[in-house]
Amino acid sequence: MVIPSVGTVVLVRFPFSDLSRSKLRPAVVLADTGRNDWILCQVTSQPYTDPKAVEITTADLTSGLLRKTSYARSGKLFTANAGIMTKQIGELKSEKLEETIRAVISLLEKSIV
Repeated sequence: MVIPSVGTVVLVRFPFSDLSRSKLRPAVVLADTGRNDWILCQVTSQPYTDPKAVEITTADLTSGLLRKTSYARSGKLFTANAGIMTKQIGELKSEKLEETIRAVISLLEKSIV
């Protein structure tokens, strides 16, 4: 079992938005919501033209390794229990974590009327 903390990059079965299935993929741990549940941000190695996606490379990690340049997708969040996290693969540097969280906040602020 993974013991997550904010800023860790974990492997987790991330659900498709229509809940039809899920895919094992990396995710950045953004927040502890209590009761061993965590808010996660999906990470993909597919290049995105989405300006809200935050590029992450191995140079952005304090530990661990990413095989490819990856992108944290600020619009792809979900809450997961630590029990479904299969492996920790790295830890983001604080600057990259802050950039990722700011991208999520920016997305949410655009919804305020």
